[in-house]
Amino acid sequence: METDVRKNPALLKLDLYCKGVRLDDSCLVEEDGGRKILRTRAGLGSGLELLLPSGLWTNVPVTEPFAKDSPYILKRAGGAYRLHTDDHFLCDVELAPKPSWYERKTATGKPMTRIGTLQGTYLGIYQAKVCEYWVEKTKVNCKFCSVGLNLGIDDADEKSLDEVMEVIWAARRESGITYVDFNTGHYTGETYLDILEPFIRRIKKEVGLLVGIQTPPHHDLSRYDELRKMGLNRVSFCFEIFDRERFKETCPGKNREYGLDRYLEAVEYCASLGRKGPLTEPWVTNGEIIAGLESPESSMAAIDWITSVGAIPTVCVFRPLIGTDYADVPPPKTEDMVPIFRHLYEKCMEHGLPVGAAPDIHVSLVMLPEECKSLSDKRYPVGEMKLKVLGKAVRWGLEKRLQNRERLFGPPPRSIAAPVFAEPGASASA
Repeated sequence: METDVRKNPALLKLDLYCKGVRLDDSCLVEEDGGRKILRTRAGLGSGLELLLPSGLWTNVPVTEPFAKDSPYILKRAGGAYRLHTDDHFLCDVELAPKPSWYERKTATGKPMTRIGTLQGTYLGIYQAKVCEYWVEKTKVNCKFCSVGLNLGIDDADEKSLDEVMEVIWAARRESGITYVDFNTGHYTGETYLDILEPFIRRIKKEVGLLVGIQTPPHHDLSRYDELRKMGLNRVSFCFEIFDRERFKETCPGKNREYGLDRYLEAVEYCASLGRKGPLTEPWVTNGEIIAGLESPESSMAAIDWITSVGAIPTVCVFRPLIGTDYADVPPPKTEDMVPIFRHLYEKCMEHGLPVGAAPDIHVSLVMLPEECKSLSDKRYPVGEMKLKVLGKAVRWGLEKRLQNRERLFGPPPRSIAAPVFAEPGASASA
């Protein structure tokens, strides 16, 4: 594996997650068209959105205390942004562009960014009220999460169907999005799927975009069969930690209401639904974990289990966000993270999972499996060829659906870029 971050953008992306970056006084992020730092959606992101060499998108910690000690510093020279380590130039980077619709309001008067924001190049929406773990008399929220600190500040706590559709259309026409991802918390009565179904139906009918959801596991697993039939493309279950004792300690609400086994059951069940829905709609199931809150060995064991049932792991790097219960817990070390993300790539390839097949989706908050290729010395030429073919098929199907909708609503701002498997930042596992 190439260990020089100047020659290995994947390693640089991972190192920035763990160490953050300092902003030089010369930086004028918003004035130069960059995105404002917002603590929105799921309480895991808080940083500066950047494009690294080779097209990797990333969300780099800048406001958390640990970033003040980062060896990385971002400087501005003649309008260009350059990443340095102390006084040594490292590489040129770009600010993730702020779309024009970020400055507008919906017809109801809400800022569009309080309805949804771009996470990389897809639209992320935290739908409905704050997770109820945050509002109990004795809070039982996940200790790393800041979502209860965000809603009503950076994110609206109520979003109507029409408001969401207005923002989706703006993001489609002006930012060229191909994917929308919804996230909810825990609600008494397991109402999260009831809340999201009208949004899924309307997006599929009117726009034709790829759609994913991230919710707690519903007790009635047949609900996922129905979601698959209506054209949903992705379900994700965030059980966060595979070590059972750490899970109980870190996620007390999830442990009380669902338990780790129920999350795992939902992951396995949904992973089996690929052939049960419309063949024209791609389908993936994700099991999401946070690396850095348990031992590397436990994180790799989680990857082993998730891939063994046909699901794709989503692996976040723990970030100690300001105001959370774990604000003072140090971030993980890069050297401990590299084996985990190497393992992520290798296991996805060994199991022939459909990573990197969705078109024009770049993710900033996590390392995608296909982005981790340069962290491994292993190569899978047959698997890569199959994924290229799959990527072409998914792109063709999406283009056809979008073209049908465009007859009524007009063309998108640009054509859909063809994904190139395993080139950093090329596409997402969704």
